[in-house]
Amino acid sequence: MVYRDRKEAGQYLAQALMKYKKEHPVVLAIPRGGAELGFEVAKALDADFDLLIARKLPFPDNPESGFGAIAEDGSLYIIKEAAWYLDEATIHRIIRQQQEEIKRRIKRLRGGRSLIPIEGRTVILVDDGIAMGSTMHAAISYCKNHNAAKIIVAAPVTNSRVKQQLAQIVDDVVILQTPPDFHAVASVYANWYDVSDEEVLEIMKAWEVHKTAREKV
Repeated sequence: MVYRDRKEAGQYLAQALMKYKKEHPVVLAIPRGGAELGFEVAKALDADFDLLIARKLPFPDNPESGFGAIAEDGSLYIIKEAAWYLDEATIHRIIRQQQEEIKRRIKRLRGGRSLIPIEGRTVILVDDGIAMGSTMHAAISYCKNHNAAKIIVAAPVTNSRVKQQLAQIVDDVVILQTPPDFHAVASVYANWYDVSDEEVLEIMKAWEVHKTAREKV
């Protein structure tokens, strides 16, 4: 299946996650791509919603690919097989660069505030797709370090190998598609583009409006 856009993918994902609605979960989207999907999931599940900042650690000569990821609390995931040829100084430099970008995104996208507390909560981690899984691994480490009671990984697409890997370290993995020829997250979207900071901010404004309306009911 090809989704029209991230909104439609989020709506399909929300339906697959309805079994968790009664647990009043926290939906944590990984921006920027996961923000709109997380918004749709949180609305449907009557959940709490926030942005968990995690960043891929890109290769210096191929930024589209990476050797790991880091989350906003410093949780680090390194793919040793991928990073073996990088020297220690290069690895530390890339980590520092991504830590600076994480700080920027916390300030820009969350207004500098701390992430919503997740201790003792069911947490649903949402992204618009999972390629190598590094960013999701770092996000999972964040949730474990902050004592989430249950961790669910949710995305429209990944490959079967990554799905199996994630299933070994979290409570549930909800993936809508695992194509045998999967090569890029963009392949399941008709309208694929890089999400901007401004679009994420609009999504968070829409969430505040939704949350205010919900509280008045």
